Amino acid sequence: MPDLGKYAEAVLSSYAVSILLIVALVVLSVRRSRKVRAQLDDIETRRKNHGEG
Repeated sequence: MPDLGKYAEAVLSSYAVSILLIVALVVLSVRRSRKVRAQLDDIETRRKNHGEG
């Protein structure tokens, strides 16, 4: 690891915040994807049950 000197705290905390934000975005995206996929599956099931497909 490079010597960051007096800026080590700022640099490392910036990395930590960035990583946390990226992880949060991935988690939110996956959760949203699952929700939308479930809704689409429900819509397709209802269409098939009503004889429209």
